[in-house]
Amino acid sequence: MNENRLPDYLEHISQAATEAITFIDGLSKDQFVIDKKTQNAVVMSLLIVGEAAAKVMDLYPDFAEKNSHVQWKSMRGMRNRIAHGYFDINLDVVWDTVQIALPDLLKKLNQTSH
Repeated sequence: MNENRLPDYLEHISQAATEAITFIDGLSKDQFVIDKKTQNAVVMSLLIVGEAAAKVMDLYPDFAEKNSHVQWKSMRGMRNRIAHGYFDINLDVVWDTVQIALPDLLKKLNQTSH
């Protein structure tokens, strides 16, 4: 592999996480639970985050290990649960992920060292 795609994957994670947070901005949890369009947008963002995290882990394991403060495995795990259990998505977990985990993730991504 000649081309370094790591910055692209990190940008995908950052952008998708930011978008997911923006999608639910101003919504209550009750509003989110009945808003299918927003749910789908958020879930797609989580898939992108997880897919890019998996690429980082698979293609740049040294970087992932050096930046173990970022929850790479959790992001990949969330992606796998969504992709393989789409009709069993727990909206409580999705809501909490966007409210708590994604803002934390964005802070940690800013602390990564290349």
